[in-house]
Amino acid sequence: MLAFRKVRRKLRMGTICSPNPSGTKTLEVCNADWMASLPSHLHNVPLSNLAIPGSHDSFSYWVDEKSPVGPDQTPAIKRLARISFVKKVMKKWSVTQNLTFREQLDAGIRYFDLRVSSKPGDADQEIYFIHGLFGIRVWDGLMEIDSFLTQHPQEIVFLDFNHFYAMDEAHHKRLILRIQEAFGSKLCSACSVESMTLRNLWEKKCQVLIFYHCPFYKQYPFLWPGKKIPAPWANTTSVRKLILFLETTLSERPPHGSFHVSQAILTPRVKTIARGLVGGLKNTLVHRNLPAILDWVKTQKPGAMGVNIITSDFVDLVDFATTVIELNDLLQEDRALAKC
Repeated sequence: MLAFRKVRRKLRMGTICSPNPSGTKTLEVCNADWMASLPSHLHNVPLSNLAIPGSHDSFSYWVDEKSPVGPDQTPAIKRLARISFVKKVMKKWSVTQNLTFREQLDAGIRYFDLRVSSKPGDADQEIYFIHGLFGIRVWDGLMEIDSFLTQHPQEIVFLDFNHFYAMDEAHHKRLILRIQEAFGSKLCSACSVESMTLRNLWEKKCQVLIFYHCPFYKQYPFLWPGKKIPAPWANTTSVRKLILFLETTLSERPPHGSFHVSQAILTPRVKTIARGLVGGLKNTLVHRNLPAILDWVKTQKPGAMGVNIITSDFVDLVDFATTVIELNDLLQEDRALAKC
């Protein structure tokens, strides 16, 4: 069975992704249409029961060290950041991805962890991604995602707006309008989680689920409440503690009524940053620990009480997305065993 899965994987995901419009990178393995390529019996399985790869701080492949420090930082950090060297260090610890939105999508990432903010002195009320330092405009990111979805009409994405900084009602209305303008009829109205199957979404031509962790979701039918996609956070630098936490929170996962995000990430402490000041997050914490985290992912199984969405930092450093996607093969094996 394992050999069969490997052969099928090569057939399904062996194509090379064509260069994206920016011409930055070409991925060796293309998972751009992995949802469309799932076997037909999985088309009726709720998305909450499938294994779906996601990225942590998805937008942070680029941050602007020349911009002001974000409102998500403490006053002490803001004062220190007046020293130019401090912002360079912040950048090394703020960046958690190498790939752009388009490159992540081509790699198979379908869940995006989004934190947004207004920018001081920005008169047009534009909204930006934020992680310590400001990233690209949210509008630019949304358009990049929409372009991919138009070219891949059977792929579904989860956009999880879970942190908002320096945003009043006018900022929220502007952001929500931007979401509507970007995706239009691709937006999926909030309803029963169990009704969210690939077949159902394909029939409705819906491709985008927006989760909005703010009471404004009540005013718009296409905004899902944040409680429908819990993402427990281990907040540890220890792989052992992280895995124990992931196992515990999965065992407590309700079988119905919500999606579930397993954040397979390590979080630096102040002393971690002090020890690896110049090395940054990737070289100090992620590089040496990501293979062990991936080993845990390989032991998992999707389903009502299993993993659903799994997120990682630097999703390109290991074969993360493909490993998560392949967990769905276990659902097919269960079906084959049931027929015996």
